[in-house]
Amino acid sequence: MKRICFLTDSIFSFGGVQRVTAVIAKELAKDYDVTILTIDRPEQKDLSFYGLSDAHIHYRFFSFPHVPRWKNYFCKAYSYLYRRHLPQTKFTSDIYAHSSFPWEKRKALIKELKSGNYDVIIGVHAPLAVRLATCRHALKGTRLIGWIHNSYEALFGKGSLYIGPELCKHYEFQLAKLDATVVLCHDDSQKYHIPTRVIYNPLTLLPDAPSEGMSKKFLAVGRFSRLHKGFDLLIEAFRIFAEQNSEWTLNIVGEGVEEPLYRQLIAEYHLENRITIHPFTNHIQQYYHDAQVYVLSSRWEGFGLVLVEAMAHGLPVISSNLPTSQEIMGDFGLYFINGDVNGMARQMQVATQLDWQETSKQALQIAARFNIDTIINQWKQLIDER
Repeated sequence: MKRICFLTDSIFSFGGVQRVTAVIAKELAKDYDVTILTIDRPEQKDLSFYGLSDAHIHYRFFSFPHVPRWKNYFCKAYSYLYRRHLPQTKFTSDIYAHSSFPWEKRKALIKELKSGNYDVIIGVHAPLAVRLATCRHALKGTRLIGWIHNSYEALFGKGSLYIGPELCKHYEFQLAKLDATVVLCHDDSQKYHIPTRVIYNPLTLLPDAPSEGMSKKFLAVGRFSRLHKGFDLLIEAFRIFAEQNSEWTLNIVGEGVEEPLYRQLIAEYHLENRITIHPFTNHIQQYYHDAQVYVLSSRWEGFGLVLVEAMAHGLPVISSNLPTSQEIMGDFGLYFINGDVNGMARQMQVATQLDWQETSKQALQIAARFNIDTIINQWKQLIDER
């Protein structure tokens, strides 16, 4: 039986990446020996997250060792030169890979990974995928896969909050050392200058029951991280919509650093009786069931998993015109130009007039394309390749 390791920042916390990783790991554990190596602290272990208790998965906890201060200064100096002045070549990229991931950390990670005698190691998220690639020389005979969960533009576009355009070539030089790099949509695959594999994320929950389409409630779900999900835009759009509509309400489900901003906006617009913020829950299906329309206001997405979840509950979807949204939904979605709150408000109004029965039927048909069996077969093919 092949031994597979998922190398991830976190599994015991709320988030779309954590949920997808858990679902894929649980399914693979039916046919492989699966370990999740996480940088979570051991005391965070809670197998109630994402039904992890339902599968036989091994868990290992890892933390990077301390690096001497003098070495950190040296590494930062080279990093500055690489980002600002040095030519972007494979040679300078390799030096940067080592300076940004010092030997003490590499040695510790290599030792941990080798101790598991894994056949396949999957680096979850771009930064860990690149760190895994930097260890390539010490992991000969092991199949190494990078799993990129954010969009190309979010990672490398101008104004990126993650990596930035100055490191685009570096990431491609390093990812090319892996046996495979998985991205979440064809639009991203076309933007990389290295071979990639497109594997969509699967539907990660089983709907309790489809929505009945009678509640007059909009729904949005996601982490309240800086700018990402665009809930500030959503609140502004709902304010515009509410000037002409006194019946519909909005539920936002999530947690994170931007929550005070959202509550401030809601209070400023006197919408406390129309917009409600709810904390994350393991029983998110109830919110989908109670909703009538889903709204994705994100400024960027690697893969809009919530879109599939919403459609699996029969919901029509309003979305910013992100490539991944259009790839998932085609002509089904009610799109607005990314960042255009007036366009979002107009689509909210359109959504209130939809033929519910026909729209719900279409939603369920699209969601069926993302069933776990289809997606897991693609992962198995990738894992078993030689």
